[in-house]
Amino acid sequence: MTTTEQRPGTAPLRKRALESGARRQYLYLAIGFMVFFFLPFILPASAQPIVIRTLVFALMAVGWNLMSGYGGMFSFGHAAFFGVGAYTDAYLLTEYGISPWIAMIVGALISAGVGVLIAYLCLRYKLAGSYFALATFAFAQMFLLLTENLEFLHKSEGINIPLLPQESWAMVQFDQDSPNYYWIPLVLLALAVAVTIAYVHSRAGQFTQAIRDDATAAESLGIKVMKYRLITVALSCAITAVAGAFYTQYYLFIGPDQAFGMHVSTDALIPAVIGGMGTIWGPLVGAAVVGPLSELVAGVLRNPPPFLGFLQGTSGLDVAVYAVLLIVIVIFLPKGIYGTIRERLRK
Repeated sequence: MTTTEQRPGTAPLRKRALESGARRQYLYLAIGFMVFFFLPFILPASAQPIVIRTLVFALMAVGWNLMSGYGGMFSFGHAAFFGVGAYTDAYLLTEYGISPWIAMIVGALISAGVGVLIAYLCLRYKLAGSYFALATFAFAQMFLLLTENLEFLHKSEGINIPLLPQESWAMVQFDQDSPNYYWIPLVLLALAVAVTIAYVHSRAGQFTQAIRDDATAAESLGIKVMKYRLITVALSCAITAVAGAFYTQYYLFIGPDQAFGMHVSTDALIPAVIGGMGTIWGPLVGAAVVGPLSELVAGVLRNPPPFLGFLQGTSGLDVAVYAVLLIVIVIFLPKGIYGTIRERLRK
């Protein structure tokens, strides 16, 4: 039996169900976007950096979730794709004066190509599960070492983005407190979620999920496993690269550790795992938890209450908190916050 052989009437019904599900998700996205669009007018200026960092976490998590949540290819090296986007933006801008908007697209395309190549090599030699994760981690570390030693990327010094004397939409530079720095990642995140919705409800997305659940069975039905896995990887890497490009423009600097450090990979995967892998909204819920949490931990380290005075100046506490949180989530909410709530509501 081939993938095209179906009982009479089932294909149109399934197609309508997918289209209906996609329309519902788009409606939720539109409502959420309109609500959060006005957030800068409500929150104090001091909260803006936290919100922006949360949006970057969410954008990275959406990208990671496509590859690992829906594609079933667990990546521990998404820093490689974030860093490619970040460095492409910085290099094209500083060396050739190319607008960050164009550099962002170029970076996304390069990152997609790099991701497809890495995934092809891993899948070609049948690396799966923890071996695939370790391979992606190894590539991210290789990129870290390369950038630390390449002269044209300024080695370990990194690349500083020249500060312009006036605001510029073309060069994505505004006053530090400008709400534009909030609205840009919000729009990018909305687009990334829209792409995820479209892909998950498409024929290719359905095949990808079938491959994730049972690659052998999917292949026996005529589904081209390698093709759909690589498509998923390309989309995932492109979205992650866009997050890297915006990061560079917001902080006006990128260095090897900021681009390819191990913490970048964990920043991508932790929100998705906490919120719920393989769901549309899980990465956003997870980012909403992780973003403010990192600032809360930093605040405790800077000025702890008297009974926690021994923690002042302690390094690595944020990692410990994330680790404890992940353990709790895995034990009590194995499908993440959003994933578990959704499952219980369906029951």
